[in-house]
Amino acid sequence: MIKQAIIPLAGLGTRLLPLTSVFAKELLPINGKPGIEYILDECIEAGIKEIIFIISKKKKMIKRYFYNDNFYKKIILKKKDPRIINEYKKILKYKKMIKFVYQNKPLGTGDAVLKTKKYIKDKFFLMLLPDDLIVKNNCAKSMIKVHKKYKSSVMASMNVNKKTVSRWGIYKLKKRIDKKNYIISDVVEKPSIKNAPSNKAVIGRYILPKKIFSKLLMQKPGKNSEIHITDSIQSLIKENYKFIAHNFSGKYLDCGSMNGYIKSSMEISKL
Repeated sequence: MIKQAIIPLAGLGTRLLPLTSVFAKELLPINGKPGIEYILDECIEAGIKEIIFIISKKKKMIKRYFYNDNFYKKIILKKKDPRIINEYKKILKYKKMIKFVYQNKPLGTGDAVLKTKKYIKDKFFLMLLPDDLIVKNNCAKSMIKVHKKYKSSVMASMNVNKKTVSRWGIYKLKKRIDKKNYIISDVVEKPSIKNAPSNKAVIGRYILPKKIFSKLLMQKPGKNSEIHITDSIQSLIKENYKFIAHNFSGKYLDCGSMNGYIKSSMEISKL
């Protein structure tokens, strides 16, 4: 059973400037609720018991958000507002589940994952990217069901516009397992349109094997001189580790760009 999740949060969020010049993008409100709380709620509903946040010194605001006890206690003592009391209880619930590790140099998602190596206990763990919200259906929960059934790694998947493949990790299918799940034969990080093996993209949800750490330790920097998790995944695929592409049924929202952020609030307000 998948009990641990990691969430890389060290990125500077340059696509959301100027907001992110002073504020962590993951705390920006989406329909009145910090974006990171949607990810946390997805984890909790999926049965996750421990969540590891990878932050940087520049993102300490995220840690303060969950450790601002004195502020809440003073306000509650003074106002006794039921809404504030409930919000504080919710934050305390989150805080019990969260550990923090640091990635102070922006060396890529693979490097961020590597920072969690000593904390991962089981053979598999979940990774969620906070820019990618999936609503209406719990993607992590459905992926864990697939993992339990096939005893393999799983990655969330959807078709993207061929013109945008250079934004994503793009994979090639080996064979279909059932209506929503396929075995992957190759995955390429941010390929050109010409070199993309398909228009099927990995979206920000992964169930990864603990074995990935040994690959990341040896992984050479790829595009933009970063350590990409997809390169280590490809190394494992070559060694016959099974990775399943799961076509999720929820609605995908990209919160990492200004247009996507605004659209996300509008879409969630309709739910």
